[in-house]
Amino acid sequence: MRAVLIVNPTATSTTPAARDLLTHALQSRLEVTVEHTTHRGHGGEIAQAAAEDGVDLVVVHGGDGTVSNVVNGLLGRPGELPTGHVPAVAIVPGGSANVMARSLGIFPGPIDATNQLIDLLDTYGEQRNWRRIGLIDCGERWAVFNAGMGVDAEAVAAVEAKREKGVKVTPSRYIRAAVRATLAYSRREPRLTVHLPGREPISGVHFVFVSNSSPWTYANDRPMWTNPDCTFESGLGVFGLTALKVIPSLRLLRQMFAKRPKLEAPQLVRDDNAACVRVTCAGPPMASQFDGDYLGERAEMTFRAVADALPVVAPPSKSRPELGK
Repeated sequence: MRAVLIVNPTATSTTPAARDLLTHALQSRLEVTVEHTTHRGHGGEIAQAAAEDGVDLVVVHGGDGTVSNVVNGLLGRPGELPTGHVPAVAIVPGGSANVMARSLGIFPGPIDATNQLIDLLDTYGEQRNWRRIGLIDCGERWAVFNAGMGVDAEAVAAVEAKREKGVKVTPSRYIRAAVRATLAYSRREPRLTVHLPGREPISGVHFVFVSNSSPWTYANDRPMWTNPDCTFESGLGVFGLTALKVIPSLRLLRQMFAKRPKLEAPQLVRDDNAACVRVTCAGPPMASQFDGDYLGERAEMTFRAVADALPVVAPPSKSRPELGK
């Protein structure tokens, strides 16, 4: 089996020692080529070349941004899925949050994740009957675990601005940026309208998160749930709020951090298994993001669930609910 290992050497928790361990472990099982990213978007370029070369497996050692970039390089612009060969994707976490890897059941530490990957490769064997997961078609890009308009995008933009100044990115920095953005939004009139299949449009929404798994975000090591019943094998999780008053918001936040979350609030707009969702904005365009990367301001976005879009080397899913049911 031929594999390409894509390493982002600037990712938060990527080290030469972990990279060498991963390389040696893979070389014991596979024919491996190691590539290091050198500029923004390089992971996608390497992945695209690997797919064209017929490589069987792409292993990503980096953070969520690198994973997202690689997947977009493999699949190309959203629309119809590629009809040709698409390598399977494996992840060995190397970033700060590693949301995608955690959501797939990958161990957070690179050494444990490397051992887990070798075990999974032995389990799958030569049959290569990889697990397949759904992705989010955002129109312009594929999102591998989340997208949104509003608060989360404002937080992403703020953190990216800090990163460009050389400030280290941490989960706590994202949390602080999200809190500031939420306070700012609470003083504005809500401008979003959410259009879900089979439901009347919901106007007066402050912000919208769209995800394809749960949890899709973490406060350090603590999972935060927005759509508890959403999985990589279901439709989309949609989460929005029509009010941002302090006390009701704190009550909802406590539910989101519960070990057994049961989200109930009158201001909550939620669907854990939507086939698609369209979000429109009244007035000036609103900040938008996908997979923790700032996309810019958009007046309208449509998100679509695409089932079985990507083969991955990951533990099996616990359940496979039918899309839209």
